[in-house]
Amino acid sequence: MAEGTDSPTTVTTRNSPSPEDAYLQRRSLRRGSAGWVLLTGLGVAYVVSGDYAGWNFGLAEGGFGGLAIATVLMGLMYTCLVFSLAELSSILPTAGGGYGFARRALGTWGGFLTGTAILIEYILAPAAISVFIGGYVESLGLFGLESGWPVYLACFAIFIGVHLWGVGEALRFSFVVTGIAVIVLIIFSIGALTHFDAASLTDIKGDGDAFGANSWLPYGLLGIWAAFPFGMWFFLGIEGVPLAAEETKEPAKTMPKAMGLAIGILVLLALLTLLPAAGAAGSDAIKDADNPLVAALEAATGGDPTMLSRIVNYAGLAGLIASFFSLIYAGSRQLFALSRAGYLPRFLSLTSGRKAPYLGLLVPGAIGFSLAAATGDGARMLNIAVFGAAISYVLMSLSHIVLRRREPGLHRPYRTPGGMVTSSVAFVLACTAVVATFLVDPKAAGIAFVLYVVAVGYFTCFSRHRLVAAAPEEEFAALAEAEAELERG
Repeated sequence: MAEGTDSPTTVTTRNSPSPEDAYLQRRSLRRGSAGWVLLTGLGVAYVVSGDYAGWNFGLAEGGFGGLAIATVLMGLMYTCLVFSLAELSSILPTAGGGYGFARRALGTWGGFLTGTAILIEYILAPAAISVFIGGYVESLGLFGLESGWPVYLACFAIFIGVHLWGVGEALRFSFVVTGIAVIVLIIFSIGALTHFDAASLTDIKGDGDAFGANSWLPYGLLGIWAAFPFGMWFFLGIEGVPLAAEETKEPAKTMPKAMGLAIGILVLLALLTLLPAAGAAGSDAIKDADNPLVAALEAATGGDPTMLSRIVNYAGLAGLIASFFSLIYAGSRQLFALSRAGYLPRFLSLTSGRKAPYLGLLVPGAIGFSLAAATGDGARMLNIAVFGAAISYVLMSLSHIVLRRREPGLHRPYRTPGGMVTSSVAFVLACTAVVATFLVDPKAAGIAFVLYVVAVGYFTCFSRHRLVAAAPEEEFAALAEAEAELERG
């Protein structure tokens, strides 16, 4: 098997596959399993749990005005990023997603750093969400279970099992659960708006001495910046849609359509969540709530549970399951792509008879379960995931800019509206989001940084000398280098 991106292709007889072909045959996914409808559902599924919980802690950082502005800016960042990734995924429709794009644009180091950041996000986020699911199961009194390791184990075992069954079945399951969560969000919005009071939006009494402080910005202008990570929770994860490229029908056409629809739905859901919830109960009443939508409904009705609040409570569990389920999928595909290309141990990319990367599912699942059971700290793990995500956004948007400048003649079945201006907006906002994670949870950002350093050490000392030339992302890069040499010659 060829080692390194410059290794020559092995010549074989007609009847025997080359070592590269044999290697890839043991590491192939089921192609054509998803169309634009399932991919749109996947994009929403990644994110929908963030509409049910987590975003409201941004009210404690910036007040309603601060969180609202942060949500608008982060929504702009994600929209620009999504359209940039749509172009990149039409050029490089492989399971590597952001890592593959960065590998083509920024070289082996750029690819590894981007893939590692994405992997941190997609391993830590499911671990965090399993803890939140445990809290919901306990609060709802389901099955007589209490939050703890048995719940976390059940989550990982059941839903990894569905993924091992097959990608088509997994995506359809996710689509149904996500649909339930979205429908109930719309119903919540209608119910909450019947209690809406604009004065309730600005009832947080903050720090009057903060620069720029007023009723809309009780913690001043710095509060807007501190609320960035919570504004991200309305969109966090949608960048994972390109990871399904190898399992998609006509990815060059399907990916841009699905990603555009998904971000449009998420922007609408953010509006239908933030404004009605804060306006019905008051920002102060929900700023520290673990279940802000239920808290908003109960506060608006005098503290008594209603039929709608019970429905929303169960739908919150459905939303958590949808995001948990889809993030497991994303993490397995990112690990699969990095392993197939040699950035991680190659055995992790082996696929089963049903074309599922079984070790790519089981190994991150085991790590996620262990973290959840050992710490039970969902908020801290999610903040670490947010840091990894923000780093990846910087590198992915930079990849779009570099490819536009370096390879303007590259065939682009889909072109980003606004071109480099769009990806430059995403790049600048992503840089500010990285800094904002240190404002909110310096310890989480520090842990993520340490994980990064360990990964860089592994790549420096070991895996960068063992890359697999036959991997699709590496082949794309090798072809680009060859074409550049021809042009120079």
